[in-house]
Amino acid sequence: MLINMSNVSTNRYNSEDGDRVKMAYTVREICGREVRFRECASDSCIVTFFADFDEKELSGLMESLSGVSIMAVKVNDWNQELSPWKADPVFGDEGFGDGAEDTLSFIEDKVRPEIGCDRLVIGGYSLAGLFSLWACYRSDAFEGCCASSPSVWFPKWDEFIGENRFLAPKAYLSLGEKESRTRNQVMSTVADRIRMQFDSLSEQIGPDNVILEWNKGGHFQDVNDRKARSFQWMLERILSD
Repeated sequence: MLINMSNVSTNRYNSEDGDRVKMAYTVREICGREVRFRECASDSCIVTFFADFDEKELSGLMESLSGVSIMAVKVNDWNQELSPWKADPVFGDEGFGDGAEDTLSFIEDKVRPEIGCDRLVIGGYSLAGLFSLWACYRSDAFEGCCASSPSVWFPKWDEFIGENRFLAPKAYLSLGEKESRTRNQVMSTVADRIRMQFDSLSEQIGPDNVILEWNKGGHFQDVNDRKARSFQWMLERILSD
């Protein structure tokens, strides 16, 4: 149900050439949750996620992806709304909830009817990347999954992918080369886990339909560029089918 809609325009300053680029989108409130929608004349739409801490980067991501609609869902509680099941804290004192099921239902039942696109690509970064992978094990609504530096270190994720089948026909994975270089024993497994994820998807959907890209640096380097590359790779393959 569409409760409220307001048109807004964002300005992103490009320090290289001094120009100010306007990126237009609509802000919608659907069932009490904020989503931002950039509409294009396309039957494909990207479903992605943002929070207060990376809100400023969203317009830059939208600008880098032309010819496709984008629906960005705001996440207010990252560890709750994107986590597939409850888990103890891995860093800091905050544990993980089990709100992923509600978030997926919101996308399928509330957001998707508002989009009006036939082909959906879901993707995100870090825990949003993990959620995107999880969603494609739970639903066949998505043509592709873009998981950039996904939190595949998540407790019992290795067991989950061994017991479930991936339902999207294509997948993009990436990880920073230095992401596993941490003293945190759980998070240090991320490189082994991403290889396990890649091998599992290669077997389930075919090696030609999944890619694992290794990026320079750690987890917080070139985040927007990594996300943009993932979506561009996916769109090129979906649009060519």
